[in-house]
Amino acid sequence: MAPHSKKLQKKKDSGDKPKVDKASKKIFKPKKREQNDAVTAAKSEALALQLEDEVPDFPRGGEFSAKLRNDYNDFGAEDHSRKMKKKRKGKNASSKSNEAADEWGSLSGDGITGKLPRRVNKITLKNITLGMKLRGVVAEVNEKDLVVSLPGGLRGLVHASDAVDPIFDNKVEVGEIFLSGVFCVGQLVSCVVLRLDDDKKEKGNRKIWLSLRLSLLHKNYNLDVVQEGMVLAAYVKSIEDHGYILHFGLPSFMGFLPKNSSAEGWGGEVKIGKLLQGLVRSIDKVRKVVYLSSDPDTMSKSVTKDLRGLSIDLLVPGMMVNARVKSILENGVMLSFLTYFTGTVDLFHLQNIYPGTNWKDKYSESQKVVSRILFIDPSSRAVGLTLNPHLVQNRAPPSHVKIGDIYDSSKVVRVDKGSGLLLEVPSIPEPTPAFVSISDIAEEEIQKLEKKYKEGNHVRVRILGLRYLEGIAIGVLKASAFEEEVFTHSDVKPGMVVKAKILSVDSFGAIVQIPGGVKALCPLRHMSELEISKPGKKFKVGAELVFRVLGCKSKRVTVTHKKTLVKSKLGIISSYADATDGLITHGWITKIEVHGCLVRFYNGVQGFAPRSELGLEPGADPGTVYNVGQVVKCRVLSSIPASRRINLSFTIKPTRVSEDDMVTFGSLVSGVVDRITSNAVVVYVNASGFSRGTISMEHLADHHGQAILMNSLLKPEYNFDQLLVLDIKGNNLILSAKNSLIKHAQQIPADINQIHPNSVVHGYICNLIESGCFVRFLGHLTGFAPRNKAADDQKTKILEAYYIGQSVRSNISNISSETGRVTLSLKQTACSSTDASFIQDYFLMDEKIAKLQYLGSGASDLKWDEGFNIGTVTKGKVEDVKDVGLVISFEKYNDVFGFITNYQLAGTILESGSVVEALVLDVAKAERLVDLTLKPEFINRSKESSISRTNKKKRRKEALKDLVLHQTVNTVVEIVKENYMVVSIPENDYTIGYASVSDYNTQRFPRKQYLNGQSVVATVMALPSPETSGRLLLLLNEVNETSSSKRTKKKSSYNVGTLVDAEITGIKTLELKLKFGFGLHGRIHITEVHNGNVLENPFSSYKIGQTVTARIVAKPNETDGKRKGSQWELSVRPEMVTGSSDIDDVSENLEFKIGQGVAGYVYKVDSEWVWLTISRNVRAQLYILDSATEPSELEDFQNRYHVGQPVSGHVLSVNMEKKLLWLVLRPFSTLPCRTSEEPQINVVDKNLAAYVHEGDILGGRVSKILPGVGGLLVQVRPHTYGKVHFTELADTLVPDPLSGYHEGQFVKCVVLEVSYTVKGTIHVDLSLRSSNVKLSQDSADVHSIVNANGKCVKIEDLHPDMIVKGYIKNVSPKGCFILLSRKIDAKILLSNLSDQYVKEPEKEFPIGKLVIGRVLSVEPLSNRVEVTLKTSTVPNMPKSEIIDLSKFHVGDVISGRIKRVESFGLFIAIDNTSMVGLCHVSEISDNHIENIEENYRAGERVKARVLKVDEERHRISLGMKNSYMRDETVLQIPSEEGSDEPIADGKKSITSMNSGLLGTSNIDVDDEINQFPILSRVQERANIPPLDVALDDFDQFDVNNTNSQSEEHANEEDTINEKHKRREKKKAKEEREKQIRAAEERLLEEDVPRTADEFEKLIRSSPNSSFIWIKYMDFLISMADVEKARSITERALRTINIREENEKLNIWKAYFNLENKYGNPREEAIMKVFQRALQYNDPKKVYLALLGMYERTEQHNLADELLNKMTKKFKHSCKVWLRRIQSLLKQKQDGIQHLIERASLSLPRHKHIKFFSQTAILEFKVGVPDRGRSLFEKILREYPKRTDLWSVYLDQEIQHKDEDMIRALFERAVSLSLPPKKMKFLFKKYLDYEKSQGDEERIESVKRKAMEYVETTLA
Repeated sequence: MAPHSKKLQKKKDSGDKPKVDKASKKIFKPKKREQNDAVTAAKSEALALQLEDEVPDFPRGGEFSAKLRNDYNDFGAEDHSRKMKKKRKGKNASSKSNEAADEWGSLSGDGITGKLPRRVNKITLKNITLGMKLRGVVAEVNEKDLVVSLPGGLRGLVHASDAVDPIFDNKVEVGEIFLSGVFCVGQLVSCVVLRLDDDKKEKGNRKIWLSLRLSLLHKNYNLDVVQEGMVLAAYVKSIEDHGYILHFGLPSFMGFLPKNSSAEGWGGEVKIGKLLQGLVRSIDKVRKVVYLSSDPDTMSKSVTKDLRGLSIDLLVPGMMVNARVKSILENGVMLSFLTYFTGTVDLFHLQNIYPGTNWKDKYSESQKVVSRILFIDPSSRAVGLTLNPHLVQNRAPPSHVKIGDIYDSSKVVRVDKGSGLLLEVPSIPEPTPAFVSISDIAEEEIQKLEKKYKEGNHVRVRILGLRYLEGIAIGVLKASAFEEEVFTHSDVKPGMVVKAKILSVDSFGAIVQIPGGVKALCPLRHMSELEISKPGKKFKVGAELVFRVLGCKSKRVTVTHKKTLVKSKLGIISSYADATDGLITHGWITKIEVHGCLVRFYNGVQGFAPRSELGLEPGADPGTVYNVGQVVKCRVLSSIPASRRINLSFTIKPTRVSEDDMVTFGSLVSGVVDRITSNAVVVYVNASGFSRGTISMEHLADHHGQAILMNSLLKPEYNFDQLLVLDIKGNNLILSAKNSLIKHAQQIPADINQIHPNSVVHGYICNLIESGCFVRFLGHLTGFAPRNKAADDQKTKILEAYYIGQSVRSNISNISSETGRVTLSLKQTACSSTDASFIQDYFLMDEKIAKLQYLGSGASDLKWDEGFNIGTVTKGKVEDVKDVGLVISFEKYNDVFGFITNYQLAGTILESGSVVEALVLDVAKAERLVDLTLKPEFINRSKESSISRTNKKKRRKEALKDLVLHQTVNTVVEIVKENYMVVSIPENDYTIGYASVSDYNTQRFPRKQYLNGQSVVATVMALPSPETSGRLLLLLNEVNETSSSKRTKKKSSYNVGTLVDAEITGIKTLELKLKFGFGLHGRIHITEVHNGNVLENPFSSYKIGQTVTARIVAKPNETDGKRKGSQWELSVRPEMVTGSSDIDDVSENLEFKIGQGVAGYVYKVDSEWVWLTISRNVRAQLYILDSATEPSELEDFQNRYHVGQPVSGHVLSVNMEKKLLWLVLRPFSTLPCRTSEEPQINVVDKNLAAYVHEGDILGGRVSKILPGVGGLLVQVRPHTYGKVHFTELADTLVPDPLSGYHEGQFVKCVVLEVSYTVKGTIHVDLSLRSSNVKLSQDSADVHSIVNANGKCVKIEDLHPDMIVKGYIKNVSPKGCFILLSRKIDAKILLSNLSDQYVKEPEKEFPIGKLVIGRVLSVEPLSNRVEVTLKTSTVPNMPKSEIIDLSKFHVGDVISGRIKRVESFGLFIAIDNTSMVGLCHVSEISDNHIENIEENYRAGERVKARVLKVDEERHRISLGMKNSYMRDETVLQIPSEEGSDEPIADGKKSITSMNSGLLGTSNIDVDDEINQFPILSRVQERANIPPLDVALDDFDQFDVNNTNSQSEEHANEEDTINEKHKRREKKKAKEEREKQIRAAEERLLEEDVPRTADEFEKLIRSSPNSSFIWIKYMDFLISMADVEKARSITERALRTINIREENEKLNIWKAYFNLENKYGNPREEAIMKVFQRALQYNDPKKVYLALLGMYERTEQHNLADELLNKMTKKFKHSCKVWLRRIQSLLKQKQDGIQHLIERASLSLPRHKHIKFFSQTAILEFKVGVPDRGRSLFEKILREYPKRTDLWSVYLDQEIQHKDEDMIRALFERAVSLSLPPKKMKFLFKKYLDYEKSQGDEERIESVKRKAMEYVETTLA
């Protein structure tokens, strides 16, 4: 090792090291600390535990002890503190001083004295330091960390985040899967100490945290340090086709490992992130790549070379070095290596893995050895080496033993005095070295070890632990160790009872140690049976207690100290398979829910005990009975191991009772009420084995109302005599108090075998669904009544007709033995009662309720009813007189009242206070109400009886004797109650009986209505007895009948036409509800009240209860007979009531005529329609647009109509099938039938034709706003639309007439015209002009409407010079058309659009613009009108009258203003005249003028001399040369008005309304050109543009002009150079050509030649104009004279001046077209012309002309052949190559790339930019955009500062609309370093783009970047 300076040595010595005695190097340790060693260690370890509920999550490896037991601390929580007696006992012995010094001693040895050290550097927990580099082997791969075995038996932890460097860009997620995929147990790794977690109480206890990051290991490495042959560790960063990219943790260089090299070196799959070792094969310093090989043999033999300047920082653990023995120490060897360094090897790392006592003899000074670096301590510069043959060969030593194994004959190899024994353990397949510490040899202290054990002895040893890195086992020889049951975690079994020592106590529990060293956790809840508040008091540290193992999972042992569990003799459940049915065991509650408890057993097994099995009293809360953590004895009911479910019961043994006393389903028990809840009653049950039962509210009575009342009145201690057991749930009985179930308990089935088809069984409804009812019997036996069997009426709603808990009688329909399903019927026809039990139970329950009410209130007397026996006469006083009867009070009973209905008064009139004697009809005990009667038949019967009371009784009995059971009697209804009715039997002396109006199944069905006095047939079911409460009980026969014959008879007695008296029961908006006869219901429709005339409120004179005489007009619909809404139709119309009764069913006819007036009442209003009822069956509908014409009324449509409102209208159409009329409000006349010649129209349109006439005013709704000048589409009918012309939108023509309209808007419109198409459809023309609407109301003639407005509708109204307004309809290059009115359009030629030159007519005259013009001509026959927008003098007036040319003489000098500047001269407006003269360019100056536009501007004042006056042609030629102006006076021409303004004719200027060019204007420029003969020559001399023959489609790709704008921007900072001037000149020249050409076209348009002579005349005037020649050729071809056309072509070629190349070329192009169309043979004729053309013209232009013709006529093969020739002939022409590329792209052919390469080789360098940029543009437009991008990128790499290229590139991307790509490109562009002007252009373009996208945030971002650029530029 390298020497230290004294200063450093002193500093280190006085630092953290303990005081050392210089003589002995013995450490002075405080006694207290030594004694409490184990306790403190255990406490610190407990702090680190991560706990779950029962199974704590121990950290891997726990804490580390500072004692000699470090060597096996890497085995989890096994801490054999008992084996530390050696330290405590022998700490004063001098023989131990060396060991102590060795353990603590500085790694720098005796560097302080400068002598060689006597002992080897050893790493211990005390001297390990941060930054130390160590060699280790992976011992465990866990979820979040790795456990690494280190030198000296130490154990370190690597957190997942420290296992690899963060270099993978989230490609891998570091975690359990990653760690297990990258690392494996036994893998050698190099690591760095990251941090040490010290225990505050004891410094010796530490947790070592390591890092495997190569960035720390290779911290000082760079490419210069790496040498060939060096072994390096690296991560696999990515996997490529041929190998792996490696990362060394450093950014400065990378590595590459070929796959063929790695195939043999590393077993298993190579993944990203895997840590590999490789041998450096070669180094590429240019690319900074290190090439590696992973051949294991080569690597294991690769020795690190001796390099100059190698520092200790570059040493890495695992590095192989050649070394020499420097000296032999007491416990190892010191070696020197790599010239400058020394290191030590301890006894466990020698070459011989079994070094005997004579190990020193095998080493001599200067002996050469091969070793590997084991550790490096940079702080002390100490280095540890290993000579272990396995480690030297770069392999981890093998492990052939397991912890806990016992070996009987292990050989003693070496005895270390005062330290321990080295053994050779006979493991298989080869022996393993083992070391036994002196403290583990025997129970007592051994004084002289070497005397007791000799080399070669054989001993019995047990393996205690392993040191993976050294390959050495740790053993124990103590006898107690062989006896211990628990030695490792694998020995721990659930349920095992163990004694354990308490190490520490904390808030979460206690850490205990089982004999054998295994640590366990006793959670807080398991420290005691009950909850323990201060665990430290009960659990004393050091105490030994008995525990039971709960579970052992992944070295985490949990134990319990609960007394019940520890002492339990019952079997345990440690897996789900252990849970057998019926097993009784102990468990502990972990969670309590309302529905049950979760119970946990051993090893984390859980079960569930449902509430019914908890042994609770009914209604008890489990939380009040049980506690979480409580130990319970439970019984396994069932288990499903596969789904990990166990069902438990806390009732261990169900109480056994005799079979006779056994309570089962159907048993009857008695019970006493314990408590009452909102929906149930809990009772104490008098039954064997059960104590509690529950009665749900519905089961308290058969009648629902009585059950609810009973539940509210019940009090605790109430006794139920009889209760039926419906079901048994655990220890709780489910009971019922329903009499119907209790009576028939024996017949109610509990099993499906007890059910027989077609039998009627009592049950109760347990559930309802829409499709049927579930009926339950006993237990869980349930039947289902489907919807079709649930009620007789199929339309019955199940959910409304029944309720859950309802008592029902069910008829068994079907039993399926396979599925066990029972199908029932609940139909009343099949299940009706056969006795009076239903009403009998009602009266019995009424008595019970009365008793309960009496007990709960202070009622006067319980037996009050004995004074009111049924049929006896009682006396009372009239208390009150009501509308429905009399209230009677009684003297004896203050709280009992009597009641006499009006029917029972029998006409008697009594006043309040009167005393009456009345007969008792009924006694309602619960309501304390007595029903009485004064009817004479009852009173007389009472009086007729004898005075003797006995005689009375006798008489009554005799009357009843006459009645027998099941006798059918006729009865009369006396009183109708809610659930029953009181009847009398006249035949039996008016005996009083009682009958129910409903049955079990029909409790909620609609009740049949019975009237007082109505006769009904009944059957006697029960004679008066105590069971019947002294009542005679009857069963109505009609209840059992589905269709009563009597009712049918009564109904049949009423027929259509019958006059009846009916009572009004309800008044609705559209009908009266009536009842008549016996329970018959009818209605009077609103239209059946009055005769025809519609009144506002026809029901106003009727009241509820009023009786009216009405006639039946219709029976109920037979098919709807069962429907609720079916009813009789009646009428009270006078004509019906007074008329004859001999009428049939009044069927309403639909004999309505179109146009007929009808009236009805509104019954519904929706958003579009009003629905009316015209009569009972006839309906009508009124459409929204037919309801009004005013928009405001249409908007308020729904509010204007309400239900019941009378509405009158006229029939538009009749739908016979639906009985539906279509009404309109206004009357209309039907038109006569159209002739057969005219188109037939469909029915709807026919009705419309009858309804809509010209001049009608309609309401409409805007359906669509048509584009341009299309106007509006307005809806006038549901499916009919009319069109409003653009000129019919407003009274006067105004700009933008559509601005006030929107879709859905209501409008008032007038019909202008109704027309019919051939197909029969109707077109309606409408007008929205308000003046039309007013006129339409006053005038019948539609034509008068239009004429009255003064607006021209007919063409006859127009005349020349008439001022008109119109809207631009469309615009073309030749002029435009305007709309004057609905039927008249006018034409305006281009020359008449304006006084000024119109450059772009489409922009200046947009469609829809309002203009004012003057009519030029009118042709009524052809319906043509021509208009001008120019302001000019009065037409047809000779120009000589305007100004006298005689005023001008040659030589006169005049003054004027320049009106227009042209390339050939100046037009000058002469002052005080309207005359314009021309000053030719040659007459402007004595010197030559290059550019007139730069020297002269329009509006400048000038002087000129008159050179020539042409009176015939009315033209003046002027000159402005200075030589003309000397000594001349200006000719003054006086103005007529004395002003300097030109003469005007007094007319208003006629221009576009929006042009802004108001005031007078001068003569049109075209007129000026025509005035001067010289102009025609000038025009001929000018460069006439080529003919508009579409010879070249290439312009559509903007190839020539794409860069113009960009280049203009890019060169803003440059001065205007020559190139710029040339471009400007060319542009101006092209502009002039366009203008002259336009002038020529206008001339031709104005006067198109129609004969050959006229063309000849025109040719003579313009012989060089190819335009005229080609027009001539076209004319001849149109005359079918092709040969003459050819001759004219040849003549043109001869005539046109040789200098006019373009003109001649145009003729050749036309010649190509001619021969292409008419040549024979075509190709030969074309080639002849082509060859000739090549001789007279530029060959390239001719080739391009022919190519254009081929492409235009789609002759692609010929075009391709020609292009191939052209690319060879004109290979330096960029245009030719671009045309070739364009052709390929258009035809979508391949070979583009090859063509680009050919072109780049052929074209000159200066054309590359143009070629590549234009090719890229073509790719973007018609090819592959990615290829275009590649081309742009290529040229931008060469010319990065060309902003024009950037601009074009950006423009193409913007058109392509890929926002991400566009923004990325802009970001690149604005990050360039360019001059400010160019950057300004780029930023402006970027900003404009973002503004077009509308993203404010991005706009601000661009502005911010621009500001940053400005700031950095200024800075």
